[in-house]
Amino acid sequence: MTKLQTKVLLLAGLGALALLPGAKADARNQKTVFTFSGPVEIPGQILPAGTYVFKLHNSDSYRHIVQVFNKDENHVFGTFIAIPDYRLHPSSESIINFHERAAGSPVAIKAWFYPGTTYGHEFVYPKTKAVELAKANNTPVPAMPTELTPDTTIPDVNIDGPEVEALEKAPVMAEKPTGEEVGVAQVFLIALTPAAAQSTELPETLPTTATPLPLIGLIGLLSLGTAIVLRITAARVN
Repeated sequence: MTKLQTKVLLLAGLGALALLPGAKADARNQKTVFTFSGPVEIPGQILPAGTYVFKLHNSDSYRHIVQVFNKDENHVFGTFIAIPDYRLHPSSESIINFHERAAGSPVAIKAWFYPGTTYGHEFVYPKTKAVELAKANNTPVPAMPTELTPDTTIPDVNIDGPEVEALEKAPVMAEKPTGEEVGVAQVFLIALTPAAAQSTELPETLPTTATPLPLIGLIGLLSLGTAIVLRITAARVN
């Protein structure tokens, strides 16, 4: 698939992503409703065209476990891990990025961003699929062990317990276009493995990098000047 075809496909896909009323219902689980005009791939399976609900799993230990439900939210197609993805400016609408694929292949979702956030969720694919996507896109793709793929497609809406624990503890690596497998931290700016990730939010204030001494000195000079002016004024009054 050429870059031009990919851009056209991406625009067409985004045009078909209908953010329905009430989609932004809960900022914690980031519930979002998408309608796809064609088949799309998520880790572990391919979804046919239709309407789906994306949510974050209610895990307190790792905030990047994604669940994909049917429109009525009574069936879950996939529960899988992601790694934090970052964009400079938040969007007012939900955004989905796609991997490039060969002509005729379903598009594979790369990352999902909730409205108003700079942090999104880059999907972690089973190793064999991650290798394929990395070579097709000439970019590293996060990967999990292929043997965990069955754990991502359990249809239970209330999936929890051992399955989620297995995903949270899954060793996440990065597959490079060259076929080399490396740690995610080597190729992704903010990538964290589930076992090590406790918080992926930016601090409200940036660390202080300059000394406050110049400011203190300026305040001292202003205070001294004020005292001199008051003394001169008092002397003139007397």
